[in-house]
Amino acid sequence: MPENVLKITAFSLEHLSLPDEDPNWKFAGQAYPTNDAVVLTLTAEDGTQGWGYAAAFPHLAATALGVEGALQRICPALVGQDAMAIEANLVRVQAALVGNNPAKAAIDCALHDLKARLLGVPLYELLGGKTTDRIAICRMLGLKTPPEMAERAQRLVDQGYRHLKLKVGGSVREDIERLRAVRRQVGDDVRLVADPNQSYRAKDAIVFAQRAVEFDVDIIEQPVPADDLDGLQEVTRASSIAIEADESAYDASSTYRLAASRSINAVSLKVPKMGGLRAVQTAARVCEVAHLGCRMGANVGSQLLAAHALHLAVALPNITYACELAEFQKLLNDPFEGLKVVDGHLHVPEGPGVGVVRRAS
Repeated sequence: MPENVLKITAFSLEHLSLPDEDPNWKFAGQAYPTNDAVVLTLTAEDGTQGWGYAAAFPHLAATALGVEGALQRICPALVGQDAMAIEANLVRVQAALVGNNPAKAAIDCALHDLKARLLGVPLYELLGGKTTDRIAICRMLGLKTPPEMAERAQRLVDQGYRHLKLKVGGSVREDIERLRAVRRQVGDDVRLVADPNQSYRAKDAIVFAQRAVEFDVDIIEQPVPADDLDGLQEVTRASSIAIEADESAYDASSTYRLAASRSINAVSLKVPKMGGLRAVQTAARVCEVAHLGCRMGANVGSQLLAAHALHLAVALPNITYACELAEFQKLLNDPFEGLKVVDGHLHVPEGPGVGVVRRAS
């Protein structure tokens, strides 16, 4: 290694537990009163630091102890390596760990943030440069009764949001009532997405999609179980509403298989789910060449996680719908700050690296 290369000299890990402002917030089959994570800090020999966020979501087969263990195992191999050599360092990570995409995502994001800060440029410059200054935001409505969801929808619309995603639960009758209540409350100008979170069988998902047309739903996200690829394709072919893969598209390779089989219309991209910025960028390129829609899905967690996803979103030329990058607004005790939502849009920060900073203690 050349003598003038800046090396990574240290790493540290920090547990985060961010309570939801609504302790009863849930989606089909899951409830998350808190959002747990591990923050990775990589330090270069000049003292510059880069941050990454490992979301510990059980539905992604990740726990705080699990991602911490993976990071404790892998990160020592990064110490002493060139801080600017992102690709070479990611090769080391891939060789050292099978699975645990949230841990890999934290390393990928910390490497990108560190290099951008060393260069003194915003992170999006490492990802191709920005194509826009801001991203339209879609906010999520947790699974509740129709009146409760309608009331929450109105509050978000009053805050300036014009895209909403409804969590639904796998009962056609009940879920249609949720759509009806929200549409009646917010009017015709607000765009709607429905997310069953794998809770339907294919034949029921088709009925739901047919009835959802009445409420001008733009997208139905992951209607059937992740491994029911035949069912997913069946729903897509029967629906006039775009069908979006989330759990079925868990990395670039699975996105490619879905695209090749024409099983979907769009993909929900998530940094923790797919294993980092590089993996998400690859999946987005697959969508681009396959003429599939794509957007940043629910990257739920600290502003640190949202900022990484935002920098990539503004660099991608083929984001086709509002992204879910402002759920940090419903989480408490976030140690990071720096993102701003204005008129339902999230603006990319222009500072070095990912652009967020630690809150003053």
